[in-house]
Amino acid sequence: MSDWREVLQVQFLGNPLGTWAVAVGIFLVTFTILPLLKRFITARRRARGEHGGPPVLELLALLVQRTARLFLWGVALWLGAQDLSFPPKVERGLTVALVLLFWMQMARWTMTAVRFAVDARRQRSTGPDTLLKSSMAVILFIAGLVIWGVAALLALDSLGIAVKPLLAGLGIGGIALALAVQSVLSDLLASVSIALDKPFALGDALGVDDISGTVEYIGVKSTRLRSVSGEQVILSNADILKARVRNFGRQHERRSLFRLDVHYETPVAALAAVPRAVKEIIEATPETRFERCHLLGCGGPALQFEVVYFVTTAEFQVYADAQQSINLRILERFRTLEVTFQAVAPTQVQVRQPPGPVEAGRQARLL
Repeated sequence: MSDWREVLQVQFLGNPLGTWAVAVGIFLVTFTILPLLKRFITARRRARGEHGGPPVLELLALLVQRTARLFLWGVALWLGAQDLSFPPKVERGLTVALVLLFWMQMARWTMTAVRFAVDARRQRSTGPDTLLKSSMAVILFIAGLVIWGVAALLALDSLGIAVKPLLAGLGIGGIALALAVQSVLSDLLASVSIALDKPFALGDALGVDDISGTVEYIGVKSTRLRSVSGEQVILSNADILKARVRNFGRQHERRSLFRLDVHYETPVAALAAVPRAVKEIIEATPETRFERCHLLGCGGPALQFEVVYFVTTAEFQVYADAQQSINLRILERFRTLEVTFQAVAPTQVQVRQPPGPVEAGRQARLL
């Protein structure tokens, strides 16, 4: 027995072998139990589904799942080294490594909690929350910058490094960097504005100046549209906020205005019957709402009836089918009423010399 005690008291790297044995035992037990516990909780979460429990327990299970194996190794090492003494340089290196591991894991847990909150908000919304989905990348990007930046500062402060002079230096350098990447920061702030104000979302049909397309992607620097002709148009977020944007994706109904040019020789009784006939035709057309029909023009080349109605859906195909049906039935009814259309003379075209290259390019762009 005394021999074993003597062996356990033998010094190795500044610590008795008995202390080393206890430290290694604690390390092995901890590094075995913690991964098994993590695997058990992860398996239980997957078995009941991703949203099969109370939000608090679901968040705790998700945090356990997002715990890095390297962090578990650091916890086991820290617990095992409590009774060991090391040289100052080794102890300092060990402390730096453990502090960095701790704050890295804290930042990872915080990012997981932010993602969980965003997903929970999307799950509570009625229907697919495309607005939240489109702004999620921007929200997570900004949250990541803030969280990892704060974690780095806290880690440096825990290691005894003065943070205030560092912040002052970063402030001066940040001003110089902001001036150098002013356009990039402008797009970044514009993306934050889009994420918060949500003027459009994925899948919305937009008209930005002379560009029309469907939103495919909203990023930190740019927004990408798929134009009606098939190509992808990339616009910077700052340019979009400066432009007049028409969002057809939030159009609930479509207003249609058209004119009917009638011959002056049409009898007055037939002219008086036109508004009532047009109203009956539009009201008989599915998914439409009649607004008005009036004879508003008498001094031009023809008598002009102005017709306004609404299509109760924003789909262009429905509008085109309704307009076609209305046109055909108006032609049929006008023949019954003996109302004739007046062919308006085209605008007189002036003969000009062939345009030069600059003027030709300008006309091509207008077309």
